[in-house]
Amino acid sequence: MCEIASWVLPGGQFHSLSYFINSISFTKVLSSKQRFLREPFINTSAANYNDAMQDIEFIRSGISRGRFRFVLFDFDGTLSLIREGWPQVMIPMMVDVLSQTGTDEDDKTLRLNVEEFVMRLNGRQTIYQMMHLADEVKKRGGQPLEPLAYKHRYHELLMERIRGRIDALAQRHATPEDWTVPGSHALLENLRGRGLTLYLASGTDLPYVRREAELLGVSRFFGEHIYGALDDYQNFSKKMVIERILKENQLAGEELLAFGDGFVEIEEVKRVGGVAIAVASDEVKRRGINAWKRDRLVRAGADLVIGDYRQQEELVRWLMGE
Repeated sequence: MCEIASWVLPGGQFHSLSYFINSISFTKVLSSKQRFLREPFINTSAANYNDAMQDIEFIRSGISRGRFRFVLFDFDGTLSLIREGWPQVMIPMMVDVLSQTGTDEDDKTLRLNVEEFVMRLNGRQTIYQMMHLADEVKKRGGQPLEPLAYKHRYHELLMERIRGRIDALAQRHATPEDWTVPGSHALLENLRGRGLTLYLASGTDLPYVRREAELLGVSRFFGEHIYGALDDYQNFSKKMVIERILKENQLAGEELLAFGDGFVEIEEVKRVGGVAIAVASDEVKRRGINAWKRDRLVRAGADLVIGDYRQQEELVRWLMGE
C-alpha cells in the first residue's frame, strides 16, 4: 500500500516521504513545512520560499512557468463566497423532488445519490444538474418538470439564503473582503499589474455573476471578459471560453493559467496544456483546505492546491519564474 521516495532538500539533506495509494490517486504525506517540495524550485534563491509557501501543495512536477499571458478564474468558491452553502440548498430540494416520485428509497439513499451527481457536475452550468435531476425523476417513474423550471426553483431558494449577504454588500454594511476568498483582491491586482489579461467564467447565470462581481469589487479586473451561464445553455461553457481565449489571442496552452474550485475548469485547462491551480477553499472557516474539494480537484488534474490567496505574492513570483 505504500512506497518510499527520497528528496534532496536545500543543504543536501535526504528526507523520506510516504505515498499512500488509493483506488483513484496517490497523495504524498508531508508536513506543512515540506509541501513545497512536490515541485522542486529551480530558482537559486528557492530556500527563501520555504516558510512563505508552506501551505501550497505542489502535485505535479515539470510545471511550465514564466510564460503566462492570460489567467482564467472561476467565480463561486474561487473568488466569491456570497453563495457559500449552495449545496445545502440544492441537494435537499432535489431529494424532496425525488421523494415525491413514490420511490421506496429512503432519504439517506436519495441524498447520497444526489450528492454524487450534484458535486460531479459542479463547475458546469447549473442547468446540467437540473437536467440530471429530471433524468432521475424519469428513472423512478415520475413526470419531471422542465430542467429550467427546477433551476428557477433552486435560484429562488438560494436567494432566501444569500439575500442578506447581497443586501449587506449593496448597503455597505459588509465589505467585499467579508465575502471573498482571502487575498482575492491582492492576487487580481498583482496579476493585472504584471500585464496579464484576466477572464472570469462561471456556471452561475451571467446577470448574477455580473452583479455579484460588481458588489465584490472584482469586475474592474476583468472588464468585458466576464462570462456566465445562459438560459440557452448550449451557447456557453467553460470549454468554449477557454477555446476562445486560445484562438482569439493565438495562445499556446502553456501561456494559460487558471484558478478554480470546480472539476470542469481544472480538467478543461489541463486538456489544452495550461496550468491549473485548485482552490480547495474552506468556505465556512475561510482558512485551510477543504479535503473533499482537494481530492476531487487533484483527480481532475490540478497542478497545485491552495486554500486561499494569503500567500499570493510568493505564489505569483514562483509562477512567473522569478
